Amino acid sequence: MKKIVKVVLVLSLFLFLAGCSKAPADKEELTKLVVGATPVPHSEILNEIKEDLKAKGIELEIKEFTDYVTPNTALKDKQIDANFFQHQPYLDSFTEEGYENLVSVAGIHIEPMGGYSTKIKTFEELSPGATVAIPNDATNEGRALLLLAKQGLITLNDPTNLTATPLDIVNNPKNLKFAELEAAQLPRALQDVELAVINTNYALEADLNPMEDNIFIEDSESPYVNILVAREDNKDSEAMKILIETLQTEKVENFILTKYQGAVVPAFSK
Repeated sequence: MKKIVKVVLVLSLFLFLAGCSKAPADKEELTKLVVGATPVPHSEILNEIKEDLKAKGIELEIKEFTDYVTPNTALKDKQIDANFFQHQPYLDSFTEEGYENLVSVAGIHIEPMGGYSTKIKTFEELSPGATVAIPNDATNEGRALLLLAKQGLITLNDPTNLTATPLDIVNNPKNLKFAELEAAQLPRALQDVELAVINTNYALEADLNPMEDNIFIEDSESPYVNILVAREDNKDSEAMKILIETLQTEKVENFILTKYQGAVVPAFSK
């Protein structure tokens, strides 16, 4: 009887140890990646690939921001691993101000900037002395003025200057006045101005349809590709490579084309 008990105990111990040895193999640890993004369309695009990344061993945490400054500060200070909200000219303006450790790692899409109004149907209807609202950050302000110049509403002293301000206007036949506001506030200003030049992500958040509600809009030649940005110390990490690879897929391309109907355009093709 004692021999039988011993055999049973030894067999039970063997099975227990065997079970324990298999447990770690069944649980694969995910690598966490925190990406800062503005809600539309950046956060929506990232949410579309969450499960795909999980299948590749990456746990994606999306931290939403509603301004254009904090995401770069958070990335520089290592509060997040990457951000997705800006174009290269905007990033360049930051690297000139002590953010040299931030680098573009991939181009994802273009959001054409457009002019919107609740008071007029065409830009020719702008009243003399009308107020036009434009973004107040360096690159988006210049971008807005270049777009207004393309419509013939103003002339700039340097039509290639991406950081132009109203001080660079040399001809203003309608004597337009400019309200320089934070980009996120522009949709709310529509009731107070005749025209506002708005980034597509903020237009979408305000339920404006960029393809139907615009007075004018950038064409497909726009150089303002929205980029995924990382730091010098993590830009070549395996997790970052997997994120880029997963963003630049046919699935994401089709999602952008279907969901935004031309208001957002993929900057890659698969």
